[in-house]
Amino acid sequence: MKAMILAAGRGKRMMPLTAEQPKPMLKVNDRPLLDYHLSCLKAAGVTDVVINLAWCGDVIRAFCQQGQKWGLDIQYSPEPPEGLETAGGIIQALPLLGEEPFIVINGDVFTDYDAHSLIQLQIDPGHAHLVLIENPEHNPSGDFSLSHGMVKSEGEVCHTFAGIAVYHPTFFTGLSAEFRPLAPLLREKMAHNQVTGELYLGQWVDVGTPERLAQLDASQRTLL
Repeated sequence: MKAMILAAGRGKRMMPLTAEQPKPMLKVNDRPLLDYHLSCLKAAGVTDVVINLAWCGDVIRAFCQQGQKWGLDIQYSPEPPEGLETAGGIIQALPLLGEEPFIVINGDVFTDYDAHSLIQLQIDPGHAHLVLIENPEHNPSGDFSLSHGMVKSEGEVCHTFAGIAVYHPTFFTGLSAEFRPLAPLLREKMAHNQVTGELYLGQWVDVGTPERLAQLDASQRTLL
């Protein structure tokens, strides 16, 4: 199974830390977030990774090169300077991702989620599988509900989308590679019972502000 890491975002909320580097290159315990993702994907059995690039993409290219450091084959999907948003970025990269289901991970999260389970999933054509987590303080209302393994756009109890998923490439059939957010497409597919999911209770942090990054970095250093 191939995987894609979303790394094209501007990271404006992380300024000035992202003035000359993208968010996935921010460090936790002296390691870029991207390094953690690549190491975990390799450990899970992934061999081919696509990374989309926009803001400071040259920094990611210089760090990852062709992936030899991790024993991976890394390809890049360049986007316009302003990026294509999540769905647009995935659609742009489809020619590199092939005809089988693939993993997508947000490059600006930190987690101990084990991608082994995703590789073992059977994803039907036109379907997706999302990893949800318990709502963090910064997203108390959650994003989607989960009932009997199906993800819905609303429900009595909602959870937060972890930015980790598996998509069948036909999930995006008929859509062009333009600026396109992911949430409206997910909700459309949920209405047709095309999105399954799971709730993960382990470690997960959205590194969305300098304060969260500092807290995460401090917590990881205390584990040494």
